[in-house]
This record gives sequence, C-alpha cells and structure tokens, in this order.
Amino acid sequence: MTQVDDLSRCLAVLDEDSTVVAIIEMSQSSWLTAGLVPGVARRPLKKLDPDAPTLLRLLGRWREEATKSGRTITRIVLAYEAGRDGFWLARWLRARGIEAHVIHSTSVAVSREHRRAKTDRLDTTMLMRVFLGWLRGERGHCGMVAIPTLEDEDAKRPSRERESLVGERTRIVNHMKSVLARLGIRGFKPTLRKASQRLEELRTPEGGTIPPNTRDEMRRDMARLAVVRGQIEAIEQARLERLEQAPEVGPHAMVHLLARIVGVGVETADMLVQEVLVRNLRDRRAVARYAGLTGSPDESGSKRREKGLAKSGNARVRRGLIQLAWRFLMFQKNSALAQWYRVRTEGAKGKRKTTMIVARKLLIALWRMIPTGALPEGIVLRPRT
Repeated sequence: MTQVDDLSRCLAVLDEDSTVVAIIEMSQSSWLTAGLVPGVARRPLKKLDPDAPTLLRLLGRWREEATKSGRTITRIVLAYEAGRDGFWLARWLRARGIEAHVIHSTSVAVSREHRRAKTDRLDTTMLMRVFLGWLRGERGHCGMVAIPTLEDEDAKRPSRERESLVGERTRIVNHMKSVLARLGIRGFKPTLRKASQRLEELRTPEGGTIPPNTRDEMRRDMARLAVVRGQIEAIEQARLERLEQAPEVGPHAMVHLLARIVGVGVETADMLVQEVLVRNLRDRRAVARYAGLTGSPDESGSKRREKGLAKSGNARVRRGLIQLAWRFLMFQKNSALAQWYRVRTEGAKGKRKTTMIVARKLLIALWRMIPTGALPEGIVLRPRT
C-alpha cells in the first residue's frame, strides 16, 4: 500500500546539534531570512533580495559558521508560508540538497488581540516557533502543503483558465443585458450566433434605434465575447485531444472513468481528477477537509449548534461538487446516494434540502472508486464508445 505523508508533523527525528533551521518571510521586494544555527548563540536575521542563488549562499555561510564552532551539519531545513510565489523555490532548493517545506498559512495560530503588532521580524519569530514544533513531531503547531511537481501544476491550468473565461463570458453577457435593460429592451440573447445581426434590428419602446455610442459599446462587447468563446472552445478541444492521445496514462484513465458516469461531464471529471483525486490523501476525512465539506460546530458549555460547511478547503472543488451533487440527484435517481438523500429530506423537514447536499458523500464515493474501479451502488454508466 502506498505510504501517505502526514503533513501535520515531521516523521524524521530532529537533531538540533546537526541541523540548520531557516525561515523566510517572503514579499515582492525582499526576503527576510531567520536562522537557527548550531553552535552560534545569536539568532541570525538577514534581509535579501528575492533571489534564490543569494539565499543558497546564505545557507552555505550559516553551515560554515556551524562547522567552525565544532558542529557537523548533516541537514538544512527551510520553510516559508504558502503564497504568491508558489512552490518553485521549494522545488529549486530540494534539487540542491536543501529540505524545503511550505507552511499552510491558515494552520498557524495567531494572537486574537484587537491590535496586535505585526512586522516581518515578528512573523519570522512566530514561524520559527511553529516550524520547530513541527520538526519535533508535535501535532497542532502547523501543517505543511504538499509540494506538487511542475507537471502537476501545469495540468491544472486548462481547467482553471476555463473557469476564469466562463466567468468573463458571464460578465460580458450580463453587462450587455443590463445596458439594453436601461433602454427598455429585454429578451436579447448575446450568445446566439445571429446576435450581431439582431442587434441592428433592435428598437427601443419609443420606436427609435439604439443610440450610436451604446451600439458601438455593444459591438465591442460582442467582439470580446467572440474572443472569449473561441478561447474556451480551444481549451476544451485541446483537452479532448490529450485524452484521446493517451487514454490510459495516469490521470487520463481517471477522467475517462468518471466521465462514463451519467451526469458527470468531461470538464467536471477533469477538474475533480486534477484538483483532488490525484492527491495521495490519507483517508475520507482528509478528502472532505481538502474540499472544505466538513462541519463547523460551535460548542461551549451547554450551547450546541452547527454553523454549516467550514469552506476552508479548495473552493473550486467545493463549487463543482455542489453543482455535481444536484445533477447527480437528477440523473442517478436509483443510486443508493440519491435514495439516502430522499429519505433524509422527505416529510415535514423537506425544507432542509438546500443544506443537506450529498456533495461530501459523493466526493468520498468517487475517491474510493478511483483505485479499485468499484462503482458505488446503483450508479449508471454510459456505454463505452
């Protein structure tokens, strides 16, 4: 069985006399680097330009200082918070023998004072404290982010770009409809093929044509809409070509398997595979937490209440699953999951349908199906083409 990494704590034994520990507080203009060097009483703190070779030279200098003090350095560990710079630095350092980790920002506990002091220097001190606790193997200090390969990151780009373009398409369409609504014109559909021809025929309730400036604005919007629609079609066509070229390779086989389920399209299948199902998650609870589909109880003394979904995981997965859950109830009515939903929502409490969505159970069922190929009970598949 594949060994699953527990990113909530370090499994390697920490020998503080032979380990150089470093923390980076990263910004666009500078990197503030704090270190813990064996045999050196001071806590070095150095501001660098955002340059990886300069950082590597600094770590080498700290290693030399520890060696001069009589310590033998066998390990250099470094961490920084996940953010705008992504994972390239961690991959670059690991390729050069540095044990680099990326801290999950929301896993670090901060002071709840109304006006707490916050500087880069204080942040490095806080991160060093929680990183040392993580290195000692203690739970609860912080959590690390799984560092993907460059290929894994690149595989997510088409789905994410398409999501952005679909949002842009919706924005343009809504803007055009709102402009026409101010003139009293309703029922115009900018997404139709002959929309540009019909635009010239539109008349206001007063009987006049669309004002010239407004008409020019609409034409520019329609030109942008055509570009966006063309880009969406290009992304979808390129994805289908990749799936056809290597249908049984890695994630492509997962996409083909999910896309055979009635109610699941290629876009949804690709998003689920690239965002969550290719990850080596520990158990079903970890799967649900990653998607933010866990509960958020509020308990204190005799008070007991549930505040709804935590929404602290991958928002793309959560949005896609909620939409998929409703489609699943429509197209897989005889499945065990749909029957469970109907039993829980029938009767006087049927109004709870909006909150009791089967998204969590559906995600876990799909996650269990991928390694074994065993279908959830009652699932209907499309015939093989």
